[in-house]
Amino acid sequence: MSKKDLKTTLLQPLYNFEDSWEELLNNKAFVKAFLSDVLEDYIVKQRWYAGKSSKLKYIELSEYFKIQNEGEVYYGLILELDFVEAFYQHYFLPIAFVSDENFANNDRILSISIKGQKGFIIDAINLESFRKLVFERILNAEPNDKTRVQYHKSVKFININYESSRYMGLEQSNTSIVYNEKYVLKFFRRIYADKNPDYEMSRFLSEKKDFKNTPSFLGSINIVDADNSHISIALLQEMIQNQGDAWDYMLTEFHQVFLNIDTKRIKIDSLPIVELYKSISISQVPPQIIDWVGLNLFLKTQILALRTAEMHITLGSEFEETAFTPARFNDDYAVWLKNRMLYQFQNRLNAIENSLAKLSGLALELAKEFLDKKSIIRKRFENFDWTKLKGERIRVHGDYHLGQILVKNEDFYILDFEGEPESTIRDRKVKQPPLKDVAGLFRSYHYAIYATIFNNIDHYHQPQEALFKAAELLYSYLTGVFLESYLLKIQKANLNIGYDQERLFILKYCLLEKAVYELGYELNSRPNWALIPLKGISNIINY
Repeated sequence: MSKKDLKTTLLQPLYNFEDSWEELLNNKAFVKAFLSDVLEDYIVKQRWYAGKSSKLKYIELSEYFKIQNEGEVYYGLILELDFVEAFYQHYFLPIAFVSDENFANNDRILSISIKGQKGFIIDAINLESFRKLVFERILNAEPNDKTRVQYHKSVKFININYESSRYMGLEQSNTSIVYNEKYVLKFFRRIYADKNPDYEMSRFLSEKKDFKNTPSFLGSINIVDADNSHISIALLQEMIQNQGDAWDYMLTEFHQVFLNIDTKRIKIDSLPIVELYKSISISQVPPQIIDWVGLNLFLKTQILALRTAEMHITLGSEFEETAFTPARFNDDYAVWLKNRMLYQFQNRLNAIENSLAKLSGLALELAKEFLDKKSIIRKRFENFDWTKLKGERIRVHGDYHLGQILVKNEDFYILDFEGEPESTIRDRKVKQPPLKDVAGLFRSYHYAIYATIFNNIDHYHQPQEALFKAAELLYSYLTGVFLESYLLKIQKANLNIGYDQERLFILKYCLLEKAVYELGYELNSRPNWALIPLKGISNIINY
């Protein structure tokens, strides 16, 4: 029988296995057929699949385990996906068997007959019974669970009953379930042979340090694999009722700022300028700028700066748990950083050399400047002299941007501590200067400002060149106000982030790193937006 014929047969409920559902994963013929003929078509269509730009070679079942309770049995699969490009990824997929033909029409993985009973294998997260089971297993978790599938609950998660569950439906890389409209269980889809940073950071900030501006850690599910590695499968947190994320909030605010240019007859060329990355208090912002931008946006930026500082102060306050104790700069860190940056830089250099034909206007000019000054940029990355740095490194958010921050009333809440998607799990846990997060947020501000222009260009009556000039002016004042509030809070708490020149050096280094990182994505996905990271790079190398 050909592979195509076998696949067609498998998708019909006539293909019968005589094993019970509880023993089906022990059947090698089923596992082979399931992995080689069915699963690939299903996985490559999922939003959480991160290998879309690569060619999948084959899928292996690394491990499986039962998720069960009083007769209900589901399987958790750890799948290894191997790619033609000689790398692999691991994913978590829970599966269930259902016999109702009307159920999960769009989410069936396999049509099958088990001991004469026709049905379907589906992603178990589609089943309310499965969602209820894992919620109650966390709720009833015993302290110091030593079993293979370990459920953990926080002391805050008590006197609760299951009421309802639904998909959150917003994510790309994970799958989140809302329970009782009060809690969120995030299933990690791509997994690693280590504890997920989101789990570690959430538990540390919320459970150990009681940091208020992040969702409370309530529980988790971890798997102990055959190598005794603890793998994070799911994270349960408080659901923050909110008005959306800070990205959407800022887009709305920035749109009004650019509309104000016309309605308030602002003369952009006559507006006072401020030195880039110079700390400035709100009281020092010129009246003309306040009139144009509005006081509220500066006040919100100040609050966000304080919450960012409080997060870093909390992360830098540990002196017992070695994963979170502050560390000094050293040669090992410098070598790791420079190797990482130079590899990334060369990758982006190759990308931009191959993408010049896609660029035009200012983006093309900036791309040519990038190529002309490639030696200067490379030298910036090489010139990381750790011996001159007196500050400390701590665990940081690692992928800090406006989309990772929720707006609630007049405040901000920080979430999603998984780290940079391109980084290895080990790299995500490396202690970094806190200003790495600040740089990430500044780049996000820069993006949001330019995205506002790109998305609303027909609403503005100024030429694009004038709008870009206004964009850089707005960015300078907002980041200046942020720095003033952030640094005052940090210094008051005695978190050591270095002396003035050191802070500026690290901020510029991290900004350059982040903009170069962004450049790769834009060249591959949105060449028209490559202008944004290219402008960020230009700002730094011409500073």
